[in-house]
Amino acid sequence: MSLNTVAEFASELKKSPEDLLEQLQAAGVAKTSKNDPLTDNDKQQLLAHLKTTSGVSEGGERKKITLTKRSTSEIKQADATGKARTIQVEVRKKRTFIQREDPTEVAARAAQAAQAEQENKELARREEQARQQAASIAVQEAELAQERAEREERERKEREAEERARAYAQAETAKLRQAKEAKKEAAAEAAAAAAERVKAQEEARQQAEQEAQQRAQEEAERAKDLEDRRRKALAEAEAIRAMMAAPKKVLVAKKPEKPEETKKAAAATAPATAAKKAPTAAKPAEGAAGGRKESKEVKSSKLSSSWAGDDSAKKKEIKTRGDSSGGVGNRGNNWRAGGNKGGRRGNDRHDRHEQQQAQQQEFRSLEISVPETITVAELAHKMAVKASELIKVLMKMGQMVTINQPLDQDTAMIVVEEMGHTAKIAALDDPEAFSEEDAAQYTGELISRAPVVTVMGHVDHGKTSLLDYIRRTKVASGEAGGITQHIGAYHVETPRGIVTFLDTPGHEAFTAMRARGAKSTDIVILVCAADDGVMPQTKEAIKHAKAAGVPIVVALTKADKPDASPEKVKQELVAEQVVPEEYGGDSPFVAVSSKTGMGIDELLEHVLLQAEVLELKAPADAAAKGLVIEAQLDKGRGPVATVLVQSGTLKVGDIVLAGQTYGRVRAMLDEDGKTAKQAGPSIPVEIQGLSDVPQAGDEFMVMADERRARELATYRAGKFRNTKLAKQQAAKLENMFSEMTSGDVQTLPLIIKADMQGSQEALSTSLLKLSTEEIKVQIVYSGVGGISESDVNLALASMAIILGFNVRADAQARKTAEGNDVDIRYYNIIYDAVEEVKAAMSGMLAPEQREEIIGLAEIRTVFVA
Repeated sequence: MSLNTVAEFASELKKSPEDLLEQLQAAGVAKTSKNDPLTDNDKQQLLAHLKTTSGVSEGGERKKITLTKRSTSEIKQADATGKARTIQVEVRKKRTFIQREDPTEVAARAAQAAQAEQENKELARREEQARQQAASIAVQEAELAQERAEREERERKEREAEERARAYAQAETAKLRQAKEAKKEAAAEAAAAAAERVKAQEEARQQAEQEAQQRAQEEAERAKDLEDRRRKALAEAEAIRAMMAAPKKVLVAKKPEKPEETKKAAAATAPATAAKKAPTAAKPAEGAAGGRKESKEVKSSKLSSSWAGDDSAKKKEIKTRGDSSGGVGNRGNNWRAGGNKGGRRGNDRHDRHEQQQAQQQEFRSLEISVPETITVAELAHKMAVKASELIKVLMKMGQMVTINQPLDQDTAMIVVEEMGHTAKIAALDDPEAFSEEDAAQYTGELISRAPVVTVMGHVDHGKTSLLDYIRRTKVASGEAGGITQHIGAYHVETPRGIVTFLDTPGHEAFTAMRARGAKSTDIVILVCAADDGVMPQTKEAIKHAKAAGVPIVVALTKADKPDASPEKVKQELVAEQVVPEEYGGDSPFVAVSSKTGMGIDELLEHVLLQAEVLELKAPADAAAKGLVIEAQLDKGRGPVATVLVQSGTLKVGDIVLAGQTYGRVRAMLDEDGKTAKQAGPSIPVEIQGLSDVPQAGDEFMVMADERRARELATYRAGKFRNTKLAKQQAAKLENMFSEMTSGDVQTLPLIIKADMQGSQEALSTSLLKLSTEEIKVQIVYSGVGGISESDVNLALASMAIILGFNVRADAQARKTAEGNDVDIRYYNIIYDAVEEVKAAMSGMLAPEQREEIIGLAEIRTVFVA
């Protein structure tokens, strides 16, 4: 049987393939493409159809003949001007002759058809009888088989009963034998136990005597130790009282004109003073000027001895209240020194002496605990120095700071080491540690969970189309420019279980988004086009997967294209350390097609096989924890976050803490937009009810109460703000000099508003990378949500351009922008925004000056007027 395609057969017939396809379809041959094969039966069917339509019977005789006659004549007719014109007239006649069939032949054919029909009926009747006989035979065989099975079952039960009886008899015999042996062993053990008890009682008595002796010795040693410590404490107290009662050198009245005599007198009286008892040593303390507290103690100690004193002493004490040098006992020769002026001079001398002592104190190295952020005043207080001294040290290090300016941890530790102290990282007084402990209390039983699979690869390699075929949806057609610009989460139910897919963008600007996808996944499907090969984002996806330590399943897409070369792509991936299983590696390679569905089932089989090897488990009856995949600010619904539940069960009404935001889950939707009441492990959902838009990539967890969640969110927000302020670029001296020498640098201020948190992050990062030495891109503000009037006012104040990515400005914002000539640009493809900003930066460049020589001149004579 010869086989050739529709195109080849058309070339043989010298017809176009399209006409031949129409004739084949009219003949009942189901061919749709010019590359479809044709058999001899198809050709015979086409020939029979053509003969029927052209009037040829099955026997080859033509039953219908059409004759066409054409005759031409001329007539003359006058036109409007009266001139005669010759007009040619052509007459066409067509006659069809049909040969009538012979009535005898028609009757013969009808008889043959009736006979054939009768034979067919007879054959059908015989087949029905044979079928009924076969059914009855099958029923009889089934009954025989059932009887045979019942008989075998009865025999088996009888054998089992005999075996059970035999086993029971053997067991009874063994029990009797064991009982006899057990009695003998019990008697022997009882005798041995009695001997052991006697021996143990003797040993216990000896041990009790030893312990009693040891306790008596310990009690004696303890009593002796207590007595020694009591004596030492009394001696120390006596020494302290003697030291406190001793006179201070600074209070002794000294004459400046005779310093040598004063030194000799002090040296002579010092041993005598130290040798006196406490009552005797307390007398010189009456004139002490050690402060208000000490003077009060002196008064109280003297009042008991001078209770019956005269009134003049009391009056003198009252008059000199507050005088540190005078007192009740300051009578006799030194009474003149107890006046107010003399007291002030004594205080001044005492202050100067204390300052000198403070200056003469030795430097002590302290161990300073440095938190993540600390102000200059707090750091100075920890090091026991003045804030001005710390500011001087920071200025010497080239950093201009104020007393309330926060310092980051690295700078603070460098300053502490510079001032001679030891710096260590402070243990965080972090309330999040308590939240983790609370979450650990609610862990439930581990059950198997669905794998989380991330689809990664280069842009336009067919990632979303592959997921569309698996999910039977059309997501790729709805994306702007046909490329994915958001991270999407879907779950698919297969015959072998549920699989959760994360679709990541392939554009180079979405590096952080791809890294988040690899971080939160269990398995990575690396998509590589069979007609394109390994590209930059393919290599980046491999690095992310290797860094996350997740297994890789390679999908070679577009394998149905004529120019596909899977072997070439395999060699390129081997160069990137992704080795297929047939080469001895651990990465399965599957050739797939999103158009025809080739290899999709095999790809899912490999993914689920990897999941079985990983043995993925998570608690279901516990507080939910997971990851924020994407977040946006919806005009009607408020902050909306797409989250992936990694453990536990998330329910409507739970208190959720996500990064710096918190709130109660008011509504929960799945990826199809349908309402969901709860979501288990590995299920992505969209939640509403948060206080603000969380950052993409933040971890979320369910809290027990709203107050605790609010405290944690406030703590995180303050911590983030302090860290951000501390890391801002300070006005350092070297930066000031570099700015002076670098000349003028133009700045392009921008305000970015996007629909998703991840898109805003990717766009900001891509635009900041465009900065050059001559033009600097400055992101004045970037956020999520529509363009509002406050954004326009900010752009007006900072002379910035507003870039809207998949968002629009409201009516009031448009009116304000038109009135103040603020430029607002809208984009829905990220590289369009990058290209336009790059073009705007090119327009801001200063023109280059080039000198072009157009001729040479020689100066021979200079005439001076």
